[in-house]
Amino acid sequence: MIKDKIYSPEFKNEKTTYLPDFSLPELYSSDEIRLSEVISNKEFSLVNIWASWCVPCREENDVLKSLSSLSSLQIIGINYKDRKTNSIKFLNDYGNPFNYNLVDNDGTESINLGAYGVPETFLINKNKKILIKIIGPINNDHVKNIREIING
Repeated sequence: MIKDKIYSPEFKNEKTTYLPDFSLPELYSSDEIRLSEVISNKEFSLVNIWASWCVPCREENDVLKSLSSLSSLQIIGINYKDRKTNSIKFLNDYGNPFNYNLVDNDGTESINLGAYGVPETFLINKNKKILIKIIGPINNDHVKNIREIING
């Protein structure tokens, strides 16, 4: 029997609500950043999986930038299966909404997080609990929901 080569998240249960911990290199410096350490810095974190080749990622970038003004929220980008030069050009062209920008070259950590593609976004509290998972680009309804949760 041929072994299945499809890689899927380590957790199979959709009720799993805590962020797996991992380290990824930072886009500009290549320093290894541990996600759990970054998450503990703020009350809430929005983890957005994106790529320069992703058209919906361009469309949602302005929405992410509008959320970056919230003082109790940090936005962490995970750049998915992308070229560094293309990623930096994207951020220069469209603006950089991210407080941190991590690089997932092979996509493994994004898949472990539970992502199926790009863009996907997770609202996480500082205790690493996943509060919202958004598949596809963020829209105004998502923003309203995120603001309600953050503002209590």
